[in-house]
Amino acid sequence: MKKLSCFFLSLLLCFNISFAQQLKVSDSYLKISAKQTDPLYTTYTSAMERSRLYGDKGYKMDYYSDHLPINYSGDQAGRFYCVWKVDQVVVMNTGEFFRKPVVTSSFPDMAIINYQPFNGIEVQETFFVYSSSIAMVNLQIKNVDKIKHELELYPILELGNDSLLIKEFDAGRNAYVTNHHESKYRLISSLYKNAPYPTETRDYLTASFPAYSFGGYHNSLEAFYNTIKTDFYAENRNDSLNKKQNGLVNFVSLHGKFSLQPGEEINVCYFRGWQDQKEDLQKLADEIEKLKIEPLQKYVDDNVKLFVKIPRINFKKQDEKLVYLSSFNLARGNFYPPAEKANHNFYVFSRQPLWGWGHGHQVLHESLSMLAYAYLDPQSAQGSQRIYIDQQREDGLIAYRHGPRGLQDYPHFSKELNKNMSTTSAPFFSWINWEVYKVSKDKNFLSDSYESGTKYLKWLIENRDLDKDGLYEWGPYGIIENVRDWYNAVFQVSKDRHLDIDKEDISDELECVDLTLMMIKEMRSLAKMAKELGQKDASNAWKEMADLTSKLVNEKMWDDSSKFYYSINKKDHTFKFLTRDLRRMEIIGFLALWAEAATKDRAKELVKHLTNPEKFWRKYGIPTLAADDVWYTPYVDYCCKWNGPVWLLWNYMVLDGLKKYGYKNLAAEVADKMMLAVSTQLKKNHNFWESYSPDNEVLNSPSNYIWDSIMARVLIEKYKK
Repeated sequence: MKKLSCFFLSLLLCFNISFAQQLKVSDSYLKISAKQTDPLYTTYTSAMERSRLYGDKGYKMDYYSDHLPINYSGDQAGRFYCVWKVDQVVVMNTGEFFRKPVVTSSFPDMAIINYQPFNGIEVQETFFVYSSSIAMVNLQIKNVDKIKHELELYPILELGNDSLLIKEFDAGRNAYVTNHHESKYRLISSLYKNAPYPTETRDYLTASFPAYSFGGYHNSLEAFYNTIKTDFYAENRNDSLNKKQNGLVNFVSLHGKFSLQPGEEINVCYFRGWQDQKEDLQKLADEIEKLKIEPLQKYVDDNVKLFVKIPRINFKKQDEKLVYLSSFNLARGNFYPPAEKANHNFYVFSRQPLWGWGHGHQVLHESLSMLAYAYLDPQSAQGSQRIYIDQQREDGLIAYRHGPRGLQDYPHFSKELNKNMSTTSAPFFSWINWEVYKVSKDKNFLSDSYESGTKYLKWLIENRDLDKDGLYEWGPYGIIENVRDWYNAVFQVSKDRHLDIDKEDISDELECVDLTLMMIKEMRSLAKMAKELGQKDASNAWKEMADLTSKLVNEKMWDDSSKFYYSINKKDHTFKFLTRDLRRMEIIGFLALWAEAATKDRAKELVKHLTNPEKFWRKYGIPTLAADDVWYTPYVDYCCKWNGPVWLLWNYMVLDGLKKYGYKNLAAEVADKMMLAVSTQLKKNHNFWESYSPDNEVLNSPSNYIWDSIMARVLIEKYKK
């Protein structure tokens, strides 16, 4: 019986080599034509239902570098790819292709590419991240020539630096088994020491075709050319790889041979498995064997269904459509299914690359990405917001972070209260929920959100207005709570961070214009929610509170000499703190438009500052600090800087505020600047970025932040009729 099963599997395997899997995307709106220099996001992670928080591997696809093969790289896990040989001609890199690769469809877990590596050889290559442990490349190859072609394929897994330890070649499964080490160290933020991230990992390279040969090598890919090309005139000419079965190498390769008659078409796949060495190799191998004979069309169809709800915008430029679809891919690609203390799906800031702070819990300012994501999957967006509702503390606190490890409130000592105080986040909670509801129309979600938002706002009123004057100050751990991190011209004491975190940040000693405006926005959002729920009196009460707080902002925080809004000293309500002048123009002054707190006359004054090229009207968006400030810099050389870099979410809030005051054309221009910043980078490196330079194209900051998905919302609003 066992022999019969093996024979049947072999038949299916042979069938897979000849069976056509020309994958088709049934929705024409999701068909694209992205060349190597087009603004396409090319990072892929497995579908939510086949993902896990730990032991998860995503991949960056590089189809755009002429000096490399089309390759797929995982954070600290090397890259895998295929080298072609047609009629003894080795085609190593895309720069040598007869017709260069063009991406025809791109989804959160999958990319479909067309190209000709050699004249007459037509290829549809599909990269598919099946699960947190398995990624595959499906090659549909057709000879469209009038002559026969001999074809050889070399799937390769490369880590470099002799870091790949060959454990065995499993001839029965046609697979290389190797090990490698992955460090928890990261440049920006290392992975949590006690979290079960795999460090001693296993690799599994296999293919759907019988291996003619296999090998492991210490040298470079360029040197490998000499191995597979061979000397035509050599006496002992050998077309086999070295069949190495142990030891440390730079890379391992499989080798397949095929002969294609004119018009003949074959389908072959190769797979990269990855797991913790403590996991069951047999289980991984069996799962890949099943996938070898499974048609992939159903997974394409699943992706088409995923995108069925997004607004079908008739874009004027292909760049805009590519950014639009890429933004949804970015958001969806950062989601995980329910796990541990999270009863609903949740997101991380970044899955690929993987880094500590970016792979933590949800935070409300990152959740602003739900404003865009709701158009793709409103139920999933609601589930993400329900994480906060489920884990909200009884006293109403929504903490700085929530997720599978529960509430994380980072208690910090308050000098004023002489005790530890919990840390919250920038309060965008009810605004997000209202905007998600406007898409989902789910009254149950609205009702639960309203109840939770009311409790949270009451906690904020009690704990972030300790002097009870109607204006608000950040908590003692303000440097993370206020979301404006390092190089904040107002909150940070020394320009070069000479002091520790507690002593550097003074946001708990000021009446803060940003937090106060956010509170107004939450009040206005709760007013809209109450009205929608039929609670007229409650709606009026929230609106009245928002208007009263707006009046205080205009009385206390507006400087008539410079025509701008600023934070003020908590003790005497002046624009001075010790010897420091608090009147430093930051992007947060424009949030008075977003919160609808500014008068029409003052809105005009704000617009004058906004459109001044010497201050805020820069090439790639609105900087966080006015360009004529002494602390201003256009250089994005690290994460988290607020003295110049462009943060897309805050630019969106300015755009939103401009529209509320009737400056629709100006809002469209802000959208165009944001689009230019994003598309410029996607064309160059196919990444989204945490922040962007207002003036330059070179960036060094964390890549692929979920909140950049706000670009989908920006484009929806730009084309909204």
